[in-house]
Amino acid sequence: MTWTADLCDEHGDEVALFDAGFSSYGGRDSYAGPVTTLSVFEDNVLVRTTLEESGGGRVLLVAGGGSTRCALLGGDLGLLAVENGWAGVVVDGCVRDHRELRELPIGVNARGTCPRKSQKTGLGERDVPVEVAGVEVFPGDWLVADPDGILVGRPELLADQ
Repeated sequence: MTWTADLCDEHGDEVALFDAGFSSYGGRDSYAGPVTTLSVFEDNVLVRTTLEESGGGRVLLVAGGGSTRCALLGGDLGLLAVENGWAGVVVDGCVRDHRELRELPIGVNARGTCPRKSQKTGLGERDVPVEVAGVEVFPGDWLVADPDGILVGRPELLADQ
């Protein structure tokens, strides 16, 4: 697998790099896969229902509006993601249960941590274009994350790297 620095060098403006501000919280700090998108705000019902499905090596991108008032992913959902074959989860917001997430063989990136759980109303949208960290991301785009950053691009550019 070719990682973010090499992909930026090779593809330049054909890939989009997320703004800084995401930290790694999972047991894997490098991961890649096709993106499934969620647009939610302080509600993680769709996060759970999505992670209950077979991930097939996909990356769940949770566009949570950057909220730091509650967590959208914690240890239980991280374990669910591992059990169902997700490659990683990127949360434009917070996670909790940092120690539990660190023990799981999955990539998790987020803006920060917050011990408060989210609402459970089920509001949000799945598989829609989202904007995260200054980048417009479409369902099916390819996401690559490593300690240098997070980038997205067309699958034909990145899937076979």
